[in-house]
Order: sequence, then structure tokens, then C-alpha cells
Amino acid sequence: MLTNSSSSAQPLCHEDESSSLLQFKHSFFINKSASGDPSTYSKVDSWKKLEGKSSDCCSWDGVECDHDTGHVVGLDLSSSFLYGSINSNSSLFNLVHLQRLNLSGNHFNYSQIPPRMGTLSRLTSPDLSYSVFFSQIPSNISCLAKLVYLDLSGNALKLEKPNLEDLVQNLTNLKALDLSWVNVSSTVTHALSNMSLLTTLFLESCQLYGEFPRTILQLPNLQILSIANNSNLTGNLPEFHRSSLLKKLSLRGTGFSGMVPDSIGNLESISYLDLTGCNFSGMLPASLGSVTKLTYLSLCVNQFGGQIPESLGNLSQLTFLCLGKNNFDVPTLPLTLVKLSKLTVLYIADMKIRGEIPQCLANLTQLSYLSISSNELVGQIPSWLMNLTKLTTLNLYENQLHGMIPSSISQLKYLGELNLHSNNLSGKLELDILLKHQNLFRLELSMNKLTVFTKNITNATLPKFLVLGLESCNMKEFPNFLQFQDELKMFYFADNKIQGEIPTWFWNNTKESMEDVELQNNFLTGFEQHPDVIPWQSVISLDLSFNKLQGSLPIPPPSTIVYLVNGNSLSGEIPPSMICHNSSLQILDLSDNNLSSIIPKCLSSFSDSLLVFNLSRNNFHGTIPPMMGINLKMIDLSQNHLHGLVPRSLQNCMMLEILVLGNNQMEDTFPSWLGALPMLQVLILRSNRFHGAITVSKTNIKFPMLRIIDLSDNGFSGNLPSEYFENWNAMTMIKRENLTYMQASNEVLVTTTINSRLKGIIWSVTPYMYSVTMDDKGTHRLYTKIQKAFIAIDLSNNKFGGEIPESLGRLKGLQMLNLSNNNLTGVIPSSLAKLTELESLDLSQNLLSGEIPQQLIQLTFLEVLDVSHNHLTGRIPRGNQFDTFENNSYDGNSGLCGYPLSKLCGNSDASPPPSFSFHGDDSKFPSGVVDWIIISLGYGSGLIVGLVIGHTLTTRFHGAIENLKANLKFPNWCIIDLFHNGFSGQIQKALGSLCRLKVLSISNNSLIGKIPSSLANLTELESLDLSRNLLSGEIPPQLSQLSFLEFLNVSHNYLTGPIPQGKQFDTFENNSSLGNFELCGKPLSKLCGNLEASTPPPLSFRGDDSKFPSSVD
Repeated sequence: MLTNSSSSAQPLCHEDESSSLLQFKHSFFINKSASGDPSTYSKVDSWKKLEGKSSDCCSWDGVECDHDTGHVVGLDLSSSFLYGSINSNSSLFNLVHLQRLNLSGNHFNYSQIPPRMGTLSRLTSPDLSYSVFFSQIPSNISCLAKLVYLDLSGNALKLEKPNLEDLVQNLTNLKALDLSWVNVSSTVTHALSNMSLLTTLFLESCQLYGEFPRTILQLPNLQILSIANNSNLTGNLPEFHRSSLLKKLSLRGTGFSGMVPDSIGNLESISYLDLTGCNFSGMLPASLGSVTKLTYLSLCVNQFGGQIPESLGNLSQLTFLCLGKNNFDVPTLPLTLVKLSKLTVLYIADMKIRGEIPQCLANLTQLSYLSISSNELVGQIPSWLMNLTKLTTLNLYENQLHGMIPSSISQLKYLGELNLHSNNLSGKLELDILLKHQNLFRLELSMNKLTVFTKNITNATLPKFLVLGLESCNMKEFPNFLQFQDELKMFYFADNKIQGEIPTWFWNNTKESMEDVELQNNFLTGFEQHPDVIPWQSVISLDLSFNKLQGSLPIPPPSTIVYLVNGNSLSGEIPPSMICHNSSLQILDLSDNNLSSIIPKCLSSFSDSLLVFNLSRNNFHGTIPPMMGINLKMIDLSQNHLHGLVPRSLQNCMMLEILVLGNNQMEDTFPSWLGALPMLQVLILRSNRFHGAITVSKTNIKFPMLRIIDLSDNGFSGNLPSEYFENWNAMTMIKRENLTYMQASNEVLVTTTINSRLKGIIWSVTPYMYSVTMDDKGTHRLYTKIQKAFIAIDLSNNKFGGEIPESLGRLKGLQMLNLSNNNLTGVIPSSLAKLTELESLDLSQNLLSGEIPQQLIQLTFLEVLDVSHNHLTGRIPRGNQFDTFENNSYDGNSGLCGYPLSKLCGNSDASPPPSFSFHGDDSKFPSGVVDWIIISLGYGSGLIVGLVIGHTLTTRFHGAIENLKANLKFPNWCIIDLFHNGFSGQIQKALGSLCRLKVLSISNNSLIGKIPSSLANLTELESLDLSRNLLSGEIPPQLSQLSFLEFLNVSHNYLTGPIPQGKQFDTFENNSSLGNFELCGKPLSKLCGNLEASTPPPLSFRGDDSKFPSSVD
């Protein structure tokens, strides 16, 4: 802090400098909102020139003069409420003797740092941080050779010319440099390795990339280094020497990797170490326990493994410890952590800790923040937890805790955040118990088995919530206490039983504060006193989907980024003001309503912010207006009454990934010009009036990223587009990965500093999953998610002629191919055998001739084959999947012979599989089941997405499925379909040994008993149908481990208890479990009876010894 010198022996300041200071003062407005710290004051208020009297500027606040000469050598106007621009004509630059200058924490209105700053040749310590400067850092800053301290952080500055190397190469006297949040966008120059006097270096969030020079970490005087939040910056930790002076090191959010070296123990002075969110791996060295001055240690969100070293218990000064989200082998909490008696923050989330909440935590009595969320904890919330009386944050969410929330939780009188969502907590909860916590501002109880209710509360001295999560809490009305919550920002109230209208008092109280509202999956019909514009003035995300909203479409406020009202009964038109005057909207989903009229024409001038535009399944008519959004990723206008041409303006939507225009009345030729869109992956034009040949565009760019194309049910003619097949390179990729789905990505992330109580929390809107409607056996079906690895072509029901080109065989990633109902001639090309991922092949209803290529038996994933109604001849291939297809796959080809047809070939060696001896008139299920009867799949003329479980067996079996364990002689079975027979008895555990099984259907039988947990061993299972039996008991929670399960149906049984949560179970809809009156939990409306930062917010390490403002974190 600069000080004044007003001794009687000191000369008065120079008149010209006094005038320059006053002129500088009067060039700004004084505005308290211009400074981030409202507790400060405007130092220039004391700058006054009294009439008839001399005024000594050396006595003014913030001014420092030289004791001998009286020249102004220091100026500290930090956080002085200065607002306005500063330029090279400023009188500031008349103060040529300036050595120290601090203008931080003001608002210079996005002006540039004046180049004349470089003329103040005596400057040693300029601080221009957090003062709303903009644009390029002037090059002559690098000419200030006397600089010892330079802080330009927290502005909208960039460093291009000069670049980082140009800036620092002449600043050889620098001891402290902070360029955090300056857009450097370069590698880290090795010139920094030569700055031997450097003690402090901050390069946070500078968009640095490349490898960080290790030698910087070994600078002899370096004490503080933070290069946090440069995700493309890589590197490894060097060997550290005992001579190192390093006290504080932050690599948070970088790409640093490798192991932490044993020499970390040589950093005897280090007190702060933050490696959060990097790519470090291996075991932690035991030597880490010897750096006993550590007070802050954050290792979370890495890939560390093995045991946590016992030596960590030696870090007796530690107050902050974050170990979560790693791969440590710690089924229980290491007892050594109990020694850390000074801990105030402990983050051990997502570590696969099992058992009950470790009682050893009771010894950590200084804890204020405790997160053991996302583990495998069971049991009840223990009463001893209430002895941690200093707790302000308690996160136990995403575990398997059960029982009631103890009333003793009221003993935690300092509690500000309580997050218990996604457990198995049950019982009736009187919310009034928690409302006694005056400091509580965040409460999340969603996704449990609770029945939450409140009394008629009229006491206005309740806690002021910022975040309130009451999803799936079996509530039937808006709780009365909300009328006192005028600071509420995030309200999660989905999946309850709320009926009627949203009360006026609720949105009146929160209209200025609310940012995120989730009211989906209730029974809401609208707003009481229906407003023209939804009154939440600051709302960012608003989800009203899947209610019973009626009437006209509510208009979201201009602040809205995500607006979801799909799945309601809204009618009327889209008000042009919704789209034309909202520059913030990124995701707009109005699908599945009764909206009509034309689509507003103002889309052509709409903001570039829009990512998702979904109006599908409504009654819109007219033509599609021009669409120019350069950031649009998904457009779905399917199942309306639109006509006309595909607008050429779509060629400007260079980020477009999905275009769905199916099931309209559009009349056009194939829009080959769409091939120039570099990101387009899904193109659906089915069921329109497109016509003509499919030709290549003049640009010769041919859909480089396309993975799914559906042109079925149109009037396309000519040959199949072989030139496209030769260029659809994305379809040549084989991706075998866990199920991941296409979605709107990080653009909807919102960073919000709510206030000091939620400082630094980053929250995101739930990812928007792309959906698409396609044909499954001729029936429209909405697929609510699209697998990233799915590749399909459907050109069925057109007028294509000519031969099937050999070039189709290069599309090796293809899983579905449908060319049915065309006029194709020639032979089936043997090159189709190269499509090794193919699951469904439909060539039916064409004019194909010749034999079925024997090479097709190599398609070991083929589940559906239909070549019926052609002119094929010869022997049907045998082996692999071909032994599983039924007669109807080959109907209408009089020249075909061999199994499974009854027609034998002339020199046939093909015979049907051996017959079984059945018992009784209707045949009893044979004890020696064989694979030809096990696989039974349907077909269709439309594109099949995923698995299709089809035709029933022509022979009906009954009785028990006996002796299965002794007769499982076919471990490679992929599909078992025993649908609609008369089987009884229990499902045998031995089914769990069929490790290759992908489809299991034993629905519509009379099976009893429980669902065996051994089915969780079927790790490749994609479809499980146990519906319409007499099964009882709970759904085994182990089934949530089936990460490939796409289809589940356990409806119409006598199942009880909670539906498992997690992984694929979070994707199934109500109809998968209906008709089980004792089942509860999501997705059912019957309840049994979200928002934390991924890690605790980092503490700032910019203390007094950092020589930087402590507000920078």
C-alpha cells in the first residue's frame, strides 16, 4: 500500500503535477458500481484546490511524493470508483517521475492501455488489474526496463504483437508478473527460464498451449507459480531440489501428466499445492508426507491409483484436502486421515468408498466443508455426524443411504449447504425441521423416496434459499414458505404431482432472482393470470416440458438461454417476439404440442446464439423461412405440414450436426449443396415429395461427417449415389465404445457468481440430448437419444434403379442398411461382406437376381436379414447368423433353396436342424435347447434403429424351463426370444452364464419368483423384456451395471420397491415399468416414501507474500 509523506521538511508538490492530477480526476465519473469492492472509498474525493490557497497534492489520498524533490513518484487509486475512458492525451502521462502506479479495480470502459504508458520510463510497479481494459497490450510496455512488478490481470486484453516472448525478453529485472486472463494464445516462451530474479508468476486462463518448460519450475528464486486453467498446456513435474524456495504451486485445469516425483518431498517450503483436474497418474509418493508445511493439498480429478500413503497423516498443518475423483484403491477411508485434526475442508467424493459413513470422521471436529458424495455408502445418516458442529457444507448425494433424515440435523446451526439428492432416503419429512437453519441457502433432497410436506408457514424469518431441490418428493402443491423466498435462484421441482396453475405469488416473489427453473413432468396447466412474458426477468434455463400446459405459448424473458416446453398441449402461433427479439436463446424445444401457423420469417436475422431449434410434431404449415444461424447444431421440423424447397440459406449454418425435415410435404430435388456443411452427421428427409436423381454438388464436397441418412418414402430415382458412397468417410470408421449420445455441448455452460455464499460455483444446464424420429417396421418411433457410434443408411421406398454399387462395401462402420422397395437389379455385391458391423440388411422388394453371396456369413453381428420378393436363385448360405433367419427372410424368391426353406437343393446337403422330442400336445419346452430356435427377429421396410425383437415362435411351448443349467451347451448364443408361450416356474440363475447374450425376451409367459441378480453378468445385453409375467420382488440393483442396455421392459408384473438408478436406468421411460403397483421411483410418478460444484471451490493463495491483490482467485 502506498503511503503519504507530509512531513514539514518535505517540499510541496509541483504546481504542474498538482494540476495534472486534478485534470486526471475530472476526466472520470465517480461511480460506486465501477469498483468490485464496495467497502472502499474514492481517494480522489480529497483532491481539491482551495481558492486563494496553495494546495499540497502530496497530502492527497493515494499520492506519494519524493521526500527530497516533491515530485509525484507514486499513485494508488485502486478501487476508487473511477469510471470512464483513458487515452494517450490523459494528463496522467505528465507525471514523468512516476515509479509506482496502481489503477486496479476501476472501470476504464473497455479502453485500450494507452501506448504512452511506455513513456513513463521510471515505472517499476504498474498494477492495472481488473480495470476493464480492452484490446492489445501496447508494445512499448516491454521498453520499461526498470519494471520489477507488472500486473495486467483480469482484463479483456490480448498479447499478439508483442507476443509473450517479446514482452518479457527485455524485462530482466522482473520479480513478479501477472498476466492472468490475458489472451496470450501461444506457447510458453523459454525466455521466462532466464528470469532468475522472478519470485512470482501468474499465467492463469491465458489460453496457453504446448509443453510448459520444466526449467521455469526450477528457477532459483521462484516462490509462487500458477498456470491454472490452461487446458491445452501440457508438461511433467521436474525433479525438485532442496534449494527450491517454492511455496505455492497451482497447475489446476492443465494437461500436465505423468507421476508426481519422489523429489516432491524436497519442497520444504511449500504450503499450497493444487494439481486438480490434470492427467496425473500412478501412485502418490510417500515423500509427499514429508512436506509438513502444507496447508492446502488438492489432488482431485486425476488418475492417481493405488493406496493413499499413510504418510499423509504427517501433514498436521493441513486445512484443505481434496482427493476425490481418482482411481485410488480405497474401499474404506484411510485411518491416517484422522490425524489431520486441523482440516476444515475434506473432499473425498467419487472414490468408490463402500460401507457406512466412516465413523472416524467424527474426530475431524474443525470441518466446515465435507463431501463424500458419489460413493457406495449404505446405512443411515449417523447421529454422530451432528457432532461436527462447525459444518457449513455437507454433501452426501449419490450414495445408497437409507432411512429417515434425522431430526438431530438441526444441531448443525451453521449449515449453509445440505445436499442429499439421489439416495434411498425415505419416510415423511416435515420440511420445517430444516427451515430452522437460519444460514441454509442450498437444500437438495431430490431423487429419494421421501414424502416432503410443510405446515402453513407464515414466519418471514425463514432462511433465504438460493438453491432448492425438491424433485421427486411426492409434493402436490407449491410449498407455502416459497412466498418468502425472494432470493431463490435455482428451483428444481420436477417429477412431483403438482396440478393446476403456477401461482402468481410464486413468480412475483422470485421474478428478479430466479435463474434456473425445472418444473417438468408435473401436471401444470399454465400460469395463474397468464402473463404476456414469463416474469422471471433473469432466468437462464426454464424447463416446463411434459406438463399439461394449454393455451398460447408463454414467452420467455430476454435472458433465457434454454427454453423447453415440449410435450404439452400448447396451441396457436409462435409469437415473433420470442425468436426475433431474444438474442440469448441457445436451446429452443417446442416439439410435441399443437402449435400452428407459419414459422416466423425473422429467423433469417435471428441472433447467432441459437444451437437447437426443435419444432417437430406440431401443425406448422407454409414454407421454411431462411435460416442463417452460424452456430445452429440441430434443426428438427419433422412431422408438420411444411411444403416448398429446402432453404439454401442453410448452407450458412456451418456448425449444423442434425437436420431433420421428415414427414412433411416438401417438394424438391436432393439438396446436394448441404454436402458442404463440415459438421453434418444426421440428415433425415424421409416421407416428403423429394424427387429426381441424387447428384453430387458442384462444390464436390460430399458430406464428410455424415453417419445417418434417411431418404425413405420419397420419389428419388436414377442409380444409387455411388460417388457419395466413395466419399462418406465417417461411415468407414468402426467405433466400439460404451454408449455415448449426441447432445448440445458446452455452449450452455453458465458461470455464475451468485453472491459470496455461492462464490465460484459453475453450474450447467442438463445436456440437451438430440432426438430423431425414424421408422421401425413401418411404424414411426421417437428415439430420444442418438448413439454417437450409430451409422445407418435408409433409401427404401423410392424409385432407385440399376445395380447396388460395390463401393457400398467400403462403409465398414455401417450398422443398418435398407434399400428395400426400389427397382434395383443385378446381383447382391459380395463387397457387402466387408460391412462387419452390419446388424440389419433389408434388400427386399427389388428386382435382384443371382445367388446370395456366401461371403455374407462373415457378418457375425447380423440380426435382421430380408431379401424377400426378388428374383434370387441358388442355395441359401449356411453358418453363423444365417442359421438363425426364418422363411420370411427369403419369401418370394422361387429360385432359392435350402434351409430354412422347405425346398431342397438338387444335390442338397442342407437339412433342417435335428428335431426335438416334445412332451404333450402343445409341446413342452425341450430340456436341450438349440440355437436355431432361440433367435427370432422381425423385419421392416423402414430403417431399424438399435435392436428389433420380432416374430414369435410358430410353435407354442408351455411348462417350466427345466434343467437349463445342465443343458447350456451354447455359450455363444446372442439372442433368446421365448415371447408369448406358456412357460412357468422361475427364471434360472444359470442364464447369467450366457456371456454373449445381447437380447433376452421371455415376456408374455407365466414366470414367477424374483428376477435373478445373475442377469447382471450379461454385460453385452442390449435388450431385456420380462414383461407380462408373474414376477415379484425388487428389480436387482446390480442390473444398473448393464452399460449397453438400450431396451428394458418389466411392465405388468408384481414387482415392488425402488427402480434402480444410474447409467442406462436413467434413460428408460415410464412404460418400461408400468403395471407394477408397488414399484416406485423415477421414471414413475410414484415416489418411494442438484447442484454442487464438481470439487470444492479453490481457495485463493494470493496472500500478502504474493504481492498481488488477494481478491484475485
